[in-house]
Amino acid sequence: MKRGFRPPLVYRQVRRQVLHLTPPQALILSFVGLSLVGTLLLKLPMASNVPTSWMQALFTAVSASTITGLSVLDVGSHFTQFGLWVLLGLIQLGGIGLLTFGVLIIHLTSGRLTLRDRAALQDSLNQSGRLDMQALLRVLFGFVIAMELLGTLLLAIQWVPQLGWSRGLFFSFFHAVSAFNNAGFGLEANSLGNYVGNPLINIVITFLFIAGGIGFAVIADLRAKRRFRELALHTKLMLVGTLFINLLAMLVLFALEYGNPDTLGSLHGLGTKLWASWFQAVAPRSAGFTTMDTGMLTQGSAFFVMTLMFIGAGSGSTGGGIKLTTFIILLVATRAFLRQQHNPVLFGRSIDAGLTLRALAITIIALFFVVTGTFLLTLTEHATFLDLAFEVVSAASTTGLSRGVTPTLSTGGQWVIMVLMLVGRVGPLTLAFTLANSRGAGVTYPAGRVNIG
Repeated sequence: MKRGFRPPLVYRQVRRQVLHLTPPQALILSFVGLSLVGTLLLKLPMASNVPTSWMQALFTAVSASTITGLSVLDVGSHFTQFGLWVLLGLIQLGGIGLLTFGVLIIHLTSGRLTLRDRAALQDSLNQSGRLDMQALLRVLFGFVIAMELLGTLLLAIQWVPQLGWSRGLFFSFFHAVSAFNNAGFGLEANSLGNYVGNPLINIVITFLFIAGGIGFAVIADLRAKRRFRELALHTKLMLVGTLFINLLAMLVLFALEYGNPDTLGSLHGLGTKLWASWFQAVAPRSAGFTTMDTGMLTQGSAFFVMTLMFIGAGSGSTGGGIKLTTFIILLVATRAFLRQQHNPVLFGRSIDAGLTLRALAITIIALFFVVTGTFLLTLTEHATFLDLAFEVVSAASTTGLSRGVTPTLSTGGQWVIMVLMLVGRVGPLTLAFTLANSRGAGVTYPAGRVNIG
């Protein structure tokens, strides 16, 4: 650069604005940018076997970047090998988060993390409080690589003999990455319906669901401690809550769908029915894969699955939803109110009132987007209310399960779903912080009394 050269004023202004972005704003822009880059790559002629429209490319890129899995086309047959690798890249970057990758590069090159780097990483992983972020980064990437490689090797036992070495390994790797990142993209039109009673596929895929959705802070805590009583409260809640809700969901779906000839009723053998129930119980925790036709579930089962999707996976994971711990905090706070306790208590630890308010805010904001999205789809689409609401909850929780509405969406409906997927990925509270105006926060007003209930 010549001496005395100064960048143009516009460049300096843009650079100044970018450097002064808050971590939530940077997080949102990173996913928007990733989606736009993915759109351009998927629109390339070499990316698809048949021409791809701009809306198809954009919707697919947003769905992959936000690790949702909803699609307006058949991914396996529509895209070429190049297009599928692009899709895998979007899933991987979206699953862990672009900011996580950025901070990792800073860590590797400089050996340290600034306060701004830490804030960005904490926001990307949805973490708060004191946390060894460098150690979490090392555990995070080591765990991701180990799980995806392990999943690939185990799935290859099924798919290499069936499809050959080249296609079998790629098939295994694609599904391992998609499952671990809770993306839900599959290479067959009926997802994993051909393997409904296959123990290997059921065990490996659901294990990857749970491993990716339990949260990286939990993995780091489990790695550092050996006894249950030494674990952090968050870790205990995730372990006990995940086990309980998965088993409960399995039993409920087994009971509700046992006599349904379009789902469990048509399957032969108790073992196959139990495998199908287990898979369908775990998948709504933000995974998106399915071994049964979700559109054929009874209304009661569909509503129950919507509830599971809304709850979602763990904080700081590849999953979406309001998060399991958020749901547990609300339940415990309600129990404390009914028992007239001052503070909710879990595993011998009291829950701070600020944490309860945060959980309430996350839930209310998520409900607002679900209600608004459902209302908008009722104006633009011609489908039953249950199917539209199901699709909205699936998008807002970045789950990816569908009752067949997404492929038939109008352009307006696709925009609604894309916005919901983005909101669901960055988190409703992150979006609220980005849009909120903090001026006047230091003003204190006299207490007032309002009658409720």
